[in-house]
Amino acid sequence: MAIESLCALMKAGRQEDLFDVIVKSDCVDRGVTPGASISQMTVLYNAIRRAKQGYDPALRSQSGMVGGDGAKMREYAASKKSICGEYIGTVLAQAIEMGESNACMKCIVAAPTAGSCGVLPAVLLPYQQRENLDDAAMVRALYVAGAIGQVIAQKASIAGAAGGCQAEIGTASAMGAAALCYLAGGSAEAVCHAAAMAIKSLLGLVCDPVAGLVEVPCVKRNAAGAMIAMSSADLALAGIRSAVPPDEVIDAMREVGDKMDVSLRETGLGGVAATAFGQAIAEKMSGQ
Repeated sequence: MAIESLCALMKAGRQEDLFDVIVKSDCVDRGVTPGASISQMTVLYNAIRRAKQGYDPALRSQSGMVGGDGAKMREYAASKKSICGEYIGTVLAQAIEMGESNACMKCIVAAPTAGSCGVLPAVLLPYQQRENLDDAAMVRALYVAGAIGQVIAQKASIAGAAGGCQAEIGTASAMGAAALCYLAGGSAEAVCHAAAMAIKSLLGLVCDPVAGLVEVPCVKRNAAGAMIAMSSADLALAGIRSAVPPDEVIDAMREVGDKMDVSLRETGLGGVAATAFGQAIAEKMSGQ
């Protein structure tokens, strides 16, 4: 999808629905028909749903650090004792389950990366069920999410090795906020500002995987990213806007990533990876 800025997306969205704008762009960019484009995005949404159904709480990751927590969260949410309530508890559970599936080598959809694969499913699947939306609506929302991700990838980065976890969970959260805002009837302006507010909330987040594995703290950050996506969408739907223009927020994201020390960019040398616990796990895994 050849969309170069959020400013361009907002401008085009004033004239027609964002879904139509983005599909047309994708067709021109990849030389495909609208039908082929939509068919491919539908395949991706179906894969997200299959990934949800494929969660196995009995599985554990190679390191033993990850597995089973999604099921614990889902059970707790269903108990109606949670501080956040059952719906948000379900979102948290879904985010963790998808992240655990990735760590346990199950099939997932990178959105935009494997390490941040839990955010979009967490905000979209429970929302679809609660609002009784058809799959066509969810596919349209995925286009909006994809356009946001594309702009960030072009103007900054979606890789933890290049920009820290702000590039992965931050981008996923921005994509989720935009998709939710669109589904709830937000304007193109609201959608882009929702994405900007999500990015600002995660600006500077380091990528510090223990033993270099996409497990700790990655999985639980998906749950945090989902919460930021939801709050950012609601802020935008309430009429609140990012004081800093959305594209400038992405520019700041790139600058922060460029200045981030290499130890904090997926090398497993800094942050929680450098703690005594993290070093012990790294030593254990190197000996296997």
